[in-house]
Amino acid sequence: MFVDKAQIFIKSGKGGDGSVSFRREPYVPQGGPDGGNGGRGGSVVFLADRNLRTLMDFRYKKKYVAESGENGRGKQQYGKDAEDLVIKVPVGTVIKDVSTGNIMADLKEDGQRFVAAKGGKGGKGNVWFKNSVRQAPNFAESGGFSVERNVELELKLIADVGLVGYPNVGKSTLLSVSTSANPKIADYHFTTITPNLGVVNLYDQSFVMADIPGLIEGASEGAGLGLDFLKHIERTRILIHVVDVSGSEGRDPIEDFEKINAELKNYSEKLSKKPMLVAANKIDMAEDVVLEAFTDYVTSKGFEVFPISAPIHEGVDKLLSRALTMLNELPEEEEEPVLFYVAPDPEDEPDFRDINIEVDEDGVFVLTGKQLRKIFDSTNFNDTGSLRYLYKYIDSKGVFEELAERGLEDGDTVKVFDYEFEYYEE
Repeated sequence: MFVDKAQIFIKSGKGGDGSVSFRREPYVPQGGPDGGNGGRGGSVVFLADRNLRTLMDFRYKKKYVAESGENGRGKQQYGKDAEDLVIKVPVGTVIKDVSTGNIMADLKEDGQRFVAAKGGKGGKGNVWFKNSVRQAPNFAESGGFSVERNVELELKLIADVGLVGYPNVGKSTLLSVSTSANPKIADYHFTTITPNLGVVNLYDQSFVMADIPGLIEGASEGAGLGLDFLKHIERTRILIHVVDVSGSEGRDPIEDFEKINAELKNYSEKLSKKPMLVAANKIDMAEDVVLEAFTDYVTSKGFEVFPISAPIHEGVDKLLSRALTMLNELPEEEEEPVLFYVAPDPEDEPDFRDINIEVDEDGVFVLTGKQLRKIFDSTNFNDTGSLRYLYKYIDSKGVFEELAERGLEDGDTVKVFDYEFEYYEE
C-alpha cells in the first residue's frame, strides 16, 4: 500500500541528573565533592533513505521516544550519553510541526539528516558547584528537559518526468514499456490509485519517470484522487501529457488536453509553466483526421506532439529520446525559498529563564518558570547551601522587588511549585 502522509508523536530523551557524591576513602581526609555529570539525552533524528518508497511504517507505529541520558555517579564518573533515535523516511519527505503547521525540514537527498527533537543536556554533578565559599555543595543539577512534538510527514515523489492525463489513456502502459516497473493495467478508470515510479535507461543515461494517477476535471478541487497526488508532480522537471486520440472513452482529445492543463494551473501556476511534451496515444485506433486536428491544435499552442501506440512501442523511443534531451538541456531548477521553522530547544526559548508570578485565590504568591523548574528539581531542601542557591536565583531575577510592588509583606506565603515558605525580609 502506498502511504504518503502520516502523523506521529516524537519525544527526545531527558538529560541524566548530576550526582551528589563525596569522596569516602582511607587516608583522604575531607575528600570533598566528586559527583559526576549526567549524560546527554538521545535526540530524535530523521534520515532520508532512498531504499524507502512510502510512509507505510508510520501507519502502524505512531510514537517514537528516544532514551534518556544516564545519571552521573561518584568519583566524577559521567553518565553515558543516550543513543540518538534515527527514524528513516523516503527521500522527498517534508516534515511539519503539527502545532504550527510550519515546515521544519524538506529531505530531498539520500542521507540527509534532520534533528527534530534535541535531547536534554546532562546535569552537572556537585563537584561543579564547589567554590571558595561553598566547599561541600550537597546538591547537583537535574538533567535537561526532553522535547515532545507532534509532527506530520508528507511524501512528495522526486522524479525527472511525470506522466499526466485522464484515467485510462495509457500512462501505466507507457511506464511499463519504458521501464522495468510493473504497474497494474486494466481497461477501467482508476486502475492506478497510487503513483508508480520507473527508471528509463536510454543511450547509457537514465532518468526517473512517474505515473501520476487520479487526474480528472475538478482534480485541483479534490475530485477523484487528484488532490492527493497533484503534489507529486511538483518536483518533476518536465511533464509528458498523455492523451487518448482514439476517442475510445467517448471524449474529445482536444477537450481532454485543455481540461487537464486547466487543473494543473488551478492547483499551481508553477505546474502550468513546467516544460511539457504531448504524447498522442492509441494512434493505432485513431482516425487520421482526428489525429491531424489534435496535432495541429496542440502544436499551435507551442507544444511538441509525439504520436505513439504504447502497447506496441510505436513512437515511444522518439518520445523518450526527446525527454532525455530536454532534461540534459534544462538548467537546474531554482526552487522558491522555503522558510523553515526551527522549533527551539526548551533551554533556548526566550522565556526559558523568565519567572512568572501569579496570586491564587488564597492570596498565595505562586512562582513558575522553566529554568526555575530545573533549579527546583535540583534543590536539596535539607541543605541550606542548596536552598540558598535557589533563593539567589529567584532574587537575581528581581522577583522579590516585583512581589513587594504587588503587596508582599512579612509572613505572606510564597509557593514555588509544590514547596511553600513564609517570606520575611532580611
